[in-house]
Amino acid sequence: MNEWWHGAIVYQIYPRSFKDSTESGIGDLRGIVEKFDYLISLGVDAIWISPFFKSPMIDYGYDISDYRAIDPMFGDMHDFDELINLAKQHHVKVVLDLAINHTSSHHLWFLESRHDKTNPKADWYVWADPQDDGSPPNNWLSLFGGSAWQWESRRGQYYLHNFFSTQPDLNLRNPEVQDAIIEECRFWLDKGIDGFRLDACNFYIHDEKLRNNPARPKDMPGIKGIHDHNPYSMQLHQFDKSQPENISFLKRLRKMADSYHHKPVLFAEILDDNNLTMMADYIHNTGPLHSAYSFQCIGDRFNKDVLDQCLRHWHEDQWPTWTFGNHDVARLASRWLPEFGGDDFVKQIYCFMSCVKGSIFIYQGDELALPQAEIPFDKLRDPYGIEFFPDFKGRDGCRTPMPWTESFPTADFTAELSESWLPIPSEHIMRAVSVQTFQPSSVLNYVKECLKLRHTYPVFRYGEMILDESNQELISFYRQLGSEHFLCLFNLTPDKQTYNLEKFEQFQILDISKFYQQNKKEVEIYPRGSVVIDLSS
Repeated sequence: MNEWWHGAIVYQIYPRSFKDSTESGIGDLRGIVEKFDYLISLGVDAIWISPFFKSPMIDYGYDISDYRAIDPMFGDMHDFDELINLAKQHHVKVVLDLAINHTSSHHLWFLESRHDKTNPKADWYVWADPQDDGSPPNNWLSLFGGSAWQWESRRGQYYLHNFFSTQPDLNLRNPEVQDAIIEECRFWLDKGIDGFRLDACNFYIHDEKLRNNPARPKDMPGIKGIHDHNPYSMQLHQFDKSQPENISFLKRLRKMADSYHHKPVLFAEILDDNNLTMMADYIHNTGPLHSAYSFQCIGDRFNKDVLDQCLRHWHEDQWPTWTFGNHDVARLASRWLPEFGGDDFVKQIYCFMSCVKGSIFIYQGDELALPQAEIPFDKLRDPYGIEFFPDFKGRDGCRTPMPWTESFPTADFTAELSESWLPIPSEHIMRAVSVQTFQPSSVLNYVKECLKLRHTYPVFRYGEMILDESNQELISFYRQLGSEHFLCLFNLTPDKQTYNLEKFEQFQILDISKFYQQNKKEVEIYPRGSVVIDLSS
């Protein structure tokens, strides 16, 4: 049976940078309401909203201090209810971003847990004694730099934090913690949301024996999604995450979700040494989750082989999610320069995503081919970037506000007399929504045409995908559903490629195709070319 999320187009909203309705310089929930017509014009099936829960904002919302409260900078529950009702009116699903690997150190659970070793929540976080010399319990590293352990003098113990020291890891081995998290999820499901994107999903459970991670072999590539200057990539993360017990907890979460009549969806973010294998474990036909994505296509290394490897990894009983950008990585238009990047590459990627089997996530602004913003050090907000500057400048460059119009200096993101929380580059304003809307050949208008494929032809949402081996230099596959039959060709090489069409009795090349030339029964595909061919009888 086809579910709504099969082949769905999901648009990620980073709310503090989407639209400011209060002239505070920070986007909010009412801003999403104000720009909902734009989401409809794109043709999205769902929106994924990054965290807007109460938070000290050290990690800009991914450090939650109250799962059931909306941070006042984003609005209140009335604003959220209005957004939910508007989405339902337009048949757009709403997925919330849930960070349950950790809380903020300001969360009441942690404030109680840190007090001593005997309080009711003493075992709600991951605590461990120091080694005899006072050093941390083991060699685990934080993804954001330094040891993954922070000393707490009140208890005389260390606590685990896979991310910032202000983000203590919950002890999800504890059934009481699992129960509490499930109840937090129920709160939002009862308010009518349609699912969760599970942040850092494979981090939830740690090795009970706290064994040291082994060193990464010198000749082994680093983890996709982790920059080269981060010592986190110098370990194989065998014990600090991705434990088998994680599956058991996620099955509990799935059972709870399935108990709702509207069957909410669980999408996962996976960051592991073996991204594709881990994803498959989580989303196969008996797995705990509906779909997942990894950093395979949003890491620092990309070529045809990366896509080819991903395509060959999936089986018919799995529904992957494809994404080429989010709030944690450099912008799609800039990430892989000079070999890949720019408008033509962005167009090719969106054509690919519209044709491939699976759900697709679009990160706000990538549909405009916004380049990565250069933020000067004195304007940086991201502690991750400040820690590793200048070798790595953090995530602010992909989080700058959406440019809605060509109006300087705030592009109608906020009032002209207000200052946005991050500066908006002039090159972004020149690519504003209002500018591209009236340019027939703009990236925005091409993306809209690509996304229409999923609404016009059910085969691209629900159909079978069969890899094509006719030309090893191309990314090539068939999509088939009933009488609908399509061939999709993508040239990611620097050279022109030729594909022979003589074996097809009839065919029609769709207008969405770009950078090709047809010569009778042959099609020449230029670099960055995409060709979608209707073979239906």
